[in-house]
Parts: sequence; C-alpha cells; structure tokens
Amino acid sequence: MYTVLVIDDSPSMRRIIKDMINSIDEFEVVCVATDAYDAREKIKEYEPDLVTIDINMPKMDGVTFLRNLMRLHPMPAVVISGESVRGNDIFDDGAVGFIPKPETGESMNSFQDRIKDTLLNLTFLLKRYTLKKPPALKKSSKSSSNIEFKVHPDEVIPLKAAIFPGMKLIAIGSSTGGVESLLKVFRKLPSGLPPILITQHIPYGFSNSFAHRLNDHSEVVVCEAKDGMILEKGHGYLAPGNMHLTIEKYGNEYRTKLLDTKKVSQHKPSVDVLFRSVNNAVGGSAMAIMMTGMGDDGTIAMKELHDNGAYTIAQNEESCVVFGMPMKAIQAGAVKDIVHLDEIADYIIEFSKGRRK
Repeated sequence: MYTVLVIDDSPSMRRIIKDMINSIDEFEVVCVATDAYDAREKIKEYEPDLVTIDINMPKMDGVTFLRNLMRLHPMPAVVISGESVRGNDIFDDGAVGFIPKPETGESMNSFQDRIKDTLLNLTFLLKRYTLKKPPALKKSSKSSSNIEFKVHPDEVIPLKAAIFPGMKLIAIGSSTGGVESLLKVFRKLPSGLPPILITQHIPYGFSNSFAHRLNDHSEVVVCEAKDGMILEKGHGYLAPGNMHLTIEKYGNEYRTKLLDTKKVSQHKPSVDVLFRSVNNAVGGSAMAIMMTGMGDDGTIAMKELHDNGAYTIAQNEESCVVFGMPMKAIQAGAVKDIVHLDEIADYIIEFSKGRRK
C-alpha cells in the first residue's frame, strides 16, 4: 500500500482528491494538508510515499514548496492544479507527475480516470522508493533499541591508499540541499571532463530520476551508476539511493562497483565509502568536493585523500543550505580550498586542465 499526503487549500477539492485516490487499489491517503507549512509537519509525522501538491496555495505557493521539498526532503511529488500553464515547468522543479484539475464541463469520472492513470503509471517509481525506505520512527524512539550506531568505513572498505596517482577523476559528496546545489554546478560544466562520481544522500527510488535531471541540464552525460560500468571522460555516475558507490581498477580501466552492505557514517550511499574507494584506486590524482549537508559523512576519507595528495575543496558556509559536512571536513584539516557554490564548476574545470592541485 502506497501512502499519500494531499495538499490543497480547498476543503472540497481535498475531499474529492482523497476519495478518488482511496478508490485506487494500493493507494491510501493517510493525511491531508491545507498549506505548505501544514504539509511540512505532516510529512515529518507520517512519512508518506507520495505527495500531491496544488500550485495556488496561501502562505507559500506550490511551486516554491515543491522546490523546497526537492532540496530538503526529495520524494515523489505529483502536482494537481488548475495552473496548467506550468504543466511542463514543474518537471524541472522535481515533480514526477502533473494532473490538471477538472475544466468547466468535465465530469468527475474523467478527472478520476486521469488521477488513476497517472498514479498507476508511477507505481514502478514508488515501488523503488518504498522498497528500502527506512520505517518512520515511533514516538517512543528514545529507547536504546532505536539508536543508530555509526559504522566506520573500515567495516565496509579497508584503506589501501594508492601509492602512485592513477586516472584523474572528480568525486563529490553532498546531502541536505545537495539536489539543487548539484544542478547548479552541473549546468555550468562542459563536456570532456574527467569522470565525475557523485554520492548524494537521496531516497531509494529517487536517484534515477535525479540522474536524469542532472543529465538533462548539463553537457556531462549523467546516469545512475550500475555495477561494472567503465569510467569514461565526460560522464557522471550517481550513487543509487540504496547502494554504496565505489570504483576499482581492472588493468588499465576503472569500473564502478556497488556495495549492498551496512550504512557507513549513518548513510547508504556513504560519501566516506566513495572517497575511500577513490583514494584506494587513484589516490593523489583525484579531486574531492564536499558540498552542503548535515552531519560528518565523508570527513574520514576526505582527510585520507588530502593526506595522499588529492585536491580537496569544500563549499563555503554562505552558500550551503546546511553547513555540516563541509564544516566537519574543514575542522579535520581535510580541505585545501573553501569555495562558494557559484565557483565550484570553475574549480572543477581548472582542475581538469591541471591548474588546481
């Protein structure tokens, strides 16, 4: 059963949409919200698998809410609105579906059919998103049985740092705020760069669509990483939302390797695991970038890369949504340069040309 939150400021439309969705097998509306601020609290409480969003809402319009949702808590979202003029634009904002509200003279049966067709066509995405989505914590989560212990990267990938530099490549780690920040960076990147590896903390089922968004907005060819892919210039590889992304050397080639193991630094995929594997494979020839995010995932392995001669940078506090991961890396002495988000693409280009080391 896929759980749904319906957001609409109209009581009658909330009731209509709720009843129509509840009539579809495998879908259940678990809560409704009157505006974006109400929705924010309901998402925290109910952890729905899908949200429907109206564009014309009080306090905060639906487009702004959608962008904030994709930036801070990316999840499947369908826009149900009379603002059909935005039908194409909302996909760039992160929506996975758009359903126009009934036009004058349209029957409710026709509207219901459109809702049903759209949601049933999204079940493949929802299945991926919910398959390994962590269950919502119970209100009594203070008990010791719910404490999530931090796992060191050594438990998943031993440190065997490369003595001699290998292939030039770029590794990026990000979390909260990373979706929009990565899009901003990739829009400025040209083709022909060294391979780019990305670990963004993102829910399972959402990483593939995000890879497509990066690909559509950049000259870099971006895909969700699969096991055994040969790293190529001009290509980017995004870690799936439920697997650690690593690389290994095979002869003269470097290939992706996905690990379905425990969380590391409380995340899967983990930036520490990616950075550790990059250090093991290419060592000092790598560039590692720590972008906006909460916590300290990536700090351990970024310090190892830094000490092995790799070029390491961190996003500055001013341009971060959450200055957590970059701050921890800076405090650990793992960073050579601190860079504004608007300049990260330029630093990547300069590194690719040998001007940053």
